[in-house]
Amino acid sequence: MKKPALLSAFATTVLILLCLILIVSVWITIDLQNRAERSFGPSSPRLALFQRLSLITRLLLVEDDLTEPLHPTGALQAFTIEPGESPFSVTDRLESARLIANGAALRDYLVYSGLDTTLQAGEFQLSPKMTAVQIAWAMQDATPSEVNFRILPGWRMEEIAAALPTSGLEFSQRSLLDIANQPAEYLSPETTPLLSQLPPTASLEGFLFPDSYRLPRVISVSAFIKTLLDDFMLKVDRQMQDGYQRQGLSLYQAVTLASIIQREAVLEEEMPMIASVFYNRLNNGMSLDTDPTVQYALGYDLLQKTWWKNPLSLDDLKVNSSYNTYLNPGLPPGPISNPGLSALKAVAFPAQTGYFYFRMACDNSGRHNFAVTFEQHQQNACP
Repeated sequence: MKKPALLSAFATTVLILLCLILIVSVWITIDLQNRAERSFGPSSPRLALFQRLSLITRLLLVEDDLTEPLHPTGALQAFTIEPGESPFSVTDRLESARLIANGAALRDYLVYSGLDTTLQAGEFQLSPKMTAVQIAWAMQDATPSEVNFRILPGWRMEEIAAALPTSGLEFSQRSLLDIANQPAEYLSPETTPLLSQLPPTASLEGFLFPDSYRLPRVISVSAFIKTLLDDFMLKVDRQMQDGYQRQGLSLYQAVTLASIIQREAVLEEEMPMIASVFYNRLNNGMSLDTDPTVQYALGYDLLQKTWWKNPLSLDDLKVNSSYNTYLNPGLPPGPISNPGLSALKAVAFPAQTGYFYFRMACDNSGRHNFAVTFEQHQQNACP
């Protein structure tokens, strides 16, 4: 009778041990998962239990390789993921590029988090001062942190604003035009010294310097405008400003004249000649008689879908506007476009000629024929 009792006691002990082992196993499993979630976030729901536990164990053993940067002061470098490239290849190249310490650990993390299936092809700006986990998440979005934005010479402010929606920059057209039209209400002369050289109610038309810019995607509209104005002040140097003074022009007047030259010229090498024509007309009390100022006064043409209606009709030339240089002598009230460096230099250093007229040549070359007298000017008309 004692033998069955011993067997029963043994079975009970084994059962208790198994229960304890199960409880400890469950506790260890829960503890490991909690630790992993604290360090790496939740696991992918597509993982089986054994696969999840295996990955968690490996991740916790190399936790520092994933949560500590390889080089705290590392610089950004471009890293490209090719379309269809495998996570193995990506992590191996990241390690070879010295962006991460442990490619195998990052592969495990990608599988653990489910990010292995959502890596994006494209170019990324990565740094060894980022942790491997941060790099994994950065590779989920191929949207660059910086964008290229180009302003063409001769664009007016509205054309710059119209380029924003497809640029990748995150501020609105309206916000740009609000500040550009009333800069004194939004910008400080202390941070934007150029403002002190503009009339109190002037807009920034003419001073949003045409150039190619590399900009942070999240740049504010105020910082964007300041970048353009700083570029203007860098390019329009002391020598050029001295040239404007020799011609008897303020900076604002010089930019106004340059904005007209920019719209009139097709070829940059003709800009000093066109500048000389306008100077000769101004110095002799003649009106400028220039079409771009009328185009500016007319504004957007719905039929042609352009800010620069062409050709102009005889009625257009009679538009009642202070910008109409057929009706008003001298320079218009302000710039009509944002001129490039060549037009700005032409105003500072014009050619010395006796010309008072110019008109487009008839050979579609973009060149102009220049004339001293109105009779010569009429003879230059196309047949």
